[in-house]
Amino acid sequence: MLSGDDDTARSPRDVDRTAARILLALDEDPLATTVALAERLGLARNTVHSRQRRMETDGTLAPPSVRVRPDRLGHPLVAFVTLEISQTQDERTLREIAAVPEVCEVHAITGGADLFVRVVARDSTDLYRVTQSLLACAGVVRSNTSVSMVELVPLRTAPLLRQIAGENG
Repeated sequence: MLSGDDDTARSPRDVDRTAARILLALDEDPLATTVALAERLGLARNTVHSRQRRMETDGTLAPPSVRVRPDRLGHPLVAFVTLEISQTQDERTLREIAAVPEVCEVHAITGGADLFVRVVARDSTDLYRVTQSLLACAGVVRSNTSVSMVELVPLRTAPLLRQIAGENG
């Protein structure tokens, strides 16, 4: 698997109460300095700094590019593509799928398909092109595409962080 090539993907660190509080504070003020966070949270500056660095290096925090909304890049259409792949070419297939720029994420799944792929496109014509690019990948046998009409609950982790931090709301 592409994302499983490093140790952090196999053994992620747990986020503790202190780290959860730091992350929630950063949600409220993403540009807060270490000193400001330390003062606000009643923590030592070195604690905040070391926790932030650790979360950046151990894979707890995704790269900043993940925060960019695809619609702001001219790709407002979101679709979910399930793919059936030939099991004999899975590594090559994953590399080729990952090379398609409009592919945002890929999950191995159970059920009738092998992969669940989140893609973005400029419009329906562009989605057709993206889907054809996926079908052209070595080992892809079949696809099924569902278009997102509207995002009702965006990707979020704040409720889990609040739970870990011991906050009620």
